Amino acid sequence: MNVKYDINKGRITMIRGYCRISRKSQNIDRQIRNILSIYPDAKLYTDAFTGTKIKGRKAFEKLLKEVQPGDTIIFDSVSRMARDAEAGTQLYFELFDKNINLIFLKESYINTDVYKDTIEQTIEQTGNEIADLYIDATNKVIRLLARTQIEKAFEQAEKEVTDLKERTKEGIETARRSGKQIGQKKGATLIVKKKAPIKNEIIKKSKYFNGNLTDTDLIKVIGISRNTYYKYKRELLDRII
Repeated sequence: MNVKYDINKGRITMIRGYCRISRKSQNIDRQIRNILSIYPDAKLYTDAFTGTKIKGRKAFEKLLKEVQPGDTIIFDSVSRMARDAEAGTQLYFELFDKNINLIFLKESYINTDVYKDTIEQTIEQTGNEIADLYIDATNKVIRLLARTQIEKAFEQAEKEVTDLKERTKEGIETARRSGKQIGQKKGATLIVKKKAPIKNEIIKKSKYFNGNLTDTDLIKVIGISRNTYYKYKRELLDRII
């Protein structure tokens, strides 16, 4: 089950996990494993080969349409939510103000619960004009400090991606200068690894994960044998059990 009953609000809330890769060379399995190892009941949403913009990430757009106040969204890292610091911070507070909980496994210090706990510890409105002005100012300062920390987290994630690209570029250039082969040799046979892409399709389309297709229909859509399909499906489900 990926739902929980909130006794204070008298409603059922859901735990949702979001995973994203932006390049074919990346493997989404690690993010899925990290989320399910801590939140095995999370409903997963996955996007593959997307850019930095939120628009166009179909699974994420679906998540934002389905998420309700009181629900929780799990990310492996802030970079999976957004790599652009400005857009990421804006979305963070949009969700925060809708009472949607955000959890970042690698940056737990900016989880929304951290700021909710701080705000709840401040004095509530008293009806005294001077006291309430002080309380409002205190809450604004807390929010401003939170925004600064969140922006820094997104900026750091953005910088790590930029640094990685630069190191990769430098590594390729160094290898080329030393005479090493870059890429596949002409005439060599290319061996395609099919396992990861097929698993991504299962996660995206199976009713047991993030889709609505039955096993029989999905086997036909992917075009693999029943034995192979159920083998991959078992491997994915083993992460949940």
